[in-house]
Amino acid sequence: MNAIVAVSENWGIGYRNQLLFHISPDMRRFQAITLGKTVILGRKTLESLPGGVPLSGRETILLSTTPGIQVKGALICKNVEELLECAKGRDPDSLFVIGGASVYQALLSHCRRVFVTQVKARPDADRFFPDLDALPDWEQEEAGLWEVFESLTYRYLTYRRADAACLLGK
Repeated sequence: MNAIVAVSENWGIGYRNQLLFHISPDMRRFQAITLGKTVILGRKTLESLPGGVPLSGRETILLSTTPGIQVKGALICKNVEELLECAKGRDPDSLFVIGGASVYQALLSHCRRVFVTQVKARPDADRFFPDLDALPDWEQEEAGLWEVFESLTYRYLTYRRADAACLLGK
């Protein structure tokens, strides 16, 4: 399992149920990485997507405790244990956690890699991704060059879990 996220300098990811950044090249990268794969997300993240529906070209697993929730085109899991059971037998590199904050928090320990878009900015944020630089079990594997889109400076980073071999194929 992997995660993909765009973060501010202080690891902010959202404000009032909206993404902090809209960087077209990053959106294209997100699509290229996740197309044909399985995305795992929470209800609020789903609601923030265009039309509030699953992304096309991807299998969707919704992690939600909302009673009776039904989403056309999505597999619903009520808790992490149920989600991990659903993920069994799937290629772990085809699973991508895409948000929100509580879903990232719940599943980060099951991830092998995190694909980060780091933006040199500190807008107001009320949702955050864990600071991977401060976590001893994560190490930066790749760091791209800084790029600029409109007024935003950003780069792509890949973090690898230091003990990824012990995740039993998750």
